[in-house]
Amino acid sequence: MPHPAPSPAPCGPAAAPPSPPRCRGVPGEAMRPWPASGTGGLRCAVLLALAGTAVLLPCRLADRNQTGLCKGLSLVRVPRGLPDGLQSLDLSYNKLREITAADLAGLPQLRSLDLGYNNISRIAPDAFLSNVLLERLRLFNNSLAFIPAPALRPLANLRWLDMSNNPYGSAALDGVFGELRHLRVLSMGGPLLRDVARGDLAALKDTALQKFAFKSASSLRSYEAGAFSWLNTTELWCDMALDGSAAALPVLLRDLRGKPLEYLRFRNLFEFTYYQGAQDPFSGLAELEATTLVFYRGKFNENLLRLALLNVQRSRVRQLELVAIDFARSPQWNSSGVGSVAPQLDRLLLQDISNPDVLRYDWTFTWLRGVAALLILNVNFNYVPCDAWGEMRSVELLDISRNRLEDAYIYNQRCHYGGVMPKLRDLVLANNRLQSLAGVASLTRTWPRLARLDLSHNALGGLQETCQWGPTLRWLALHHNRVTAATFGCLPTTLEYLDLSHSQLDRLDMAYFARSPRLRELLLSGNKIKFIPSEWSCSSLEALAIDGNSFGVITRGSFLNMPRLANLTAGNNPYHCTCDLYGFLRDTQRRGRPRLGDWPQNWTCYHPEALLDTPVASYSPWPLECDVPALVAVAVASTAVAVAALAALCWKLEACWYVRATYRLLRSKYRSGHAGTERRCLYHAFISYSRADAEWVRRELLRRLESAEPPYRLCIHERDFVPGRWIIDNIVENIENSAKVIFVLSRSFVDSEWCNYELYFAHQRAVGLGYQDVILVVKEPIDVRGLPRRFARLRKMLGSRTYLEWPREPGRQPFFWMQLRSLLGTPGGLGGGEEETDVDATSTATSTGTVVTATTST
Repeated sequence: MPHPAPSPAPCGPAAAPPSPPRCRGVPGEAMRPWPASGTGGLRCAVLLALAGTAVLLPCRLADRNQTGLCKGLSLVRVPRGLPDGLQSLDLSYNKLREITAADLAGLPQLRSLDLGYNNISRIAPDAFLSNVLLERLRLFNNSLAFIPAPALRPLANLRWLDMSNNPYGSAALDGVFGELRHLRVLSMGGPLLRDVARGDLAALKDTALQKFAFKSASSLRSYEAGAFSWLNTTELWCDMALDGSAAALPVLLRDLRGKPLEYLRFRNLFEFTYYQGAQDPFSGLAELEATTLVFYRGKFNENLLRLALLNVQRSRVRQLELVAIDFARSPQWNSSGVGSVAPQLDRLLLQDISNPDVLRYDWTFTWLRGVAALLILNVNFNYVPCDAWGEMRSVELLDISRNRLEDAYIYNQRCHYGGVMPKLRDLVLANNRLQSLAGVASLTRTWPRLARLDLSHNALGGLQETCQWGPTLRWLALHHNRVTAATFGCLPTTLEYLDLSHSQLDRLDMAYFARSPRLRELLLSGNKIKFIPSEWSCSSLEALAIDGNSFGVITRGSFLNMPRLANLTAGNNPYHCTCDLYGFLRDTQRRGRPRLGDWPQNWTCYHPEALLDTPVASYSPWPLECDVPALVAVAVASTAVAVAALAALCWKLEACWYVRATYRLLRSKYRSGHAGTERRCLYHAFISYSRADAEWVRRELLRRLESAEPPYRLCIHERDFVPGRWIIDNIVENIENSAKVIFVLSRSFVDSEWCNYELYFAHQRAVGLGYQDVILVVKEPIDVRGLPRRFARLRKMLGSRTYLEWPREPGRQPFFWMQLRSLLGTPGGLGGGEEETDVDATSTATSTGTVVTATTST
């Protein structure tokens, strides 16, 4: 085969190119060359080292630079600069035309190479010379006109080779294939291969293959006897159409006698026409060792199917598959032997067949009588006749999913279902149009061994029904239906496994779980459950999946009544990251049960807003926020400290005295109010003084005021208090019955506790009636700053009110009495209340210094 001249190589270890060196980017893209100088290659190498292959290479690297992913990048040549440690390279779906010696020279560790779906027409004989470790090579769907045997010679470790769907016209294998001792899977052939000669596959006579796939033209022209006799394979895939050479099939089958063949697959056996011949094309099948027979696509009528089944019945075949075949009735039906075909099969698969008549190809269902596992998938049927159930007496697994079955067509009340399927253990009715659980329960309750039932992908659960199930059912799949809380009343209580995932369920029925003592695994993923009931009890449950729902709270008590729960999947929920969730997770991690199957990647905070989209694993509250015992201890300790501090403060500020005084005031007012006495002024003034000042009060104050014309009526405790009454009651009542209150202030007054009480009560009265009723007479100088804290009111009044000073000089004393009488007002009747006075204390002023005026404050 002539070799074209090598193309210019980019910068690298290859031979010097005739053109200036280029730094390669995306293959096929125009690039500006470096200036033609001796440093061009060096500059290119430096650029590659600095920029890195991730920038210059069009391919994506994975698995620590051991896998190169260059699929579908429209490459016209193999990229340069690939890591020399690369072990897997995918160059499929590109525009490669050839593989040269330099393309893969820098990949000595390569073990897997995919060149499928390119336009490769030439592979250089030394293309794989550096890839001696290569184990897997795919050349599928290229433009190879010849089998590239010379290029495969160095690949002694090759185990998997696919060179099918190429336009070579001969299937003859070079002796090189006999040297590939490790080869286990070989696929060859193409659309131009019309003849198979006897010696084409002789090179494989000593190769023990696991799988051999052979593709021919749409209509095979000739097959020489013995062509497949060289094969030693356990699987044979034949993609060859025998429309014009049906007689080749028996010959081919005879060539496989005595071979270790286990799996035989035909694709498009009759691609364009229905077989009308009288000869049995499957004769010889009974002599094979194959146990699995597959017919994929192709045209079948009932005559051809009957011939195939007759030979299967005599053969060792135990698994038969009819996939995507085009079934049609024969124009002339051969009725001989109707109902006599009943092969003993471990498994029969009928899949993707548009004509459901295939189920009763001979107008009966007797051919299903010996089938143990029957799978009828997407055969487009919607009705099961009554006689069909009776013929499936050996069926242990029945899968009739992906059809158009409806309630009335699968359960017919005119049919007799009792004892018709005595061996059935597994029933799959998924992907149909069922709506009634009660109908399915009625269909299955008489089957004595039914243990597993798959009803997924239907429209079940929306009806209010009462169901009666058989006692043997243990496994039920109802995912992708329309389940509500009422559906639980129609579910069997004998289950060990229940799948209600993706069924729009928003609420659970706790009573059902109490009635299901065997339930061990429950799947509720992808529903709309809004909360987890705290009373949820299921004593035998071991695995629970509640991920993808709408609840946000899980607490320590959520699964407390599930003592055997070992596995929990609960991610993808809008979690409230609070102490409840934190406590549950902490307890779970501490005990190691249940194991969280999707932790932590699928657990995310939804609330509060500050933690939105935060991983739950990152949620870490303040230590005392969620530790209740510690929080209580800190609160108690803090309260004790606060109470102690408050007590100390009260002691320091003499607050106890104020509390005691307020209590006495309130008690006195309560008594007076309870007695029903009305407030009236009996005295012009109440005089508050200490015992040390009693002589001055009697000698000076009483004599001057009570001897005046008209006289003032004054109240002093020595004379006017009612004997036998509480002192506080006397004080409060007499202050209330006096128009004015005169305080005789001295150092002895400050030391008297009763004087302080009188001052306090007078102050309380002044709050409601005004401070003009209080008259301060300073008998002797007082240091205001030295007053005790409990005399804070006195300190305030002395600093903000006008008060009178008793003059020691006799000449200034008459003016003192005149000022005092003006403050007391003109004596008169007291029955109606206080005396009116036109004299304002703040308006009195004198140059003698007898009256001291301070700034008035409210």
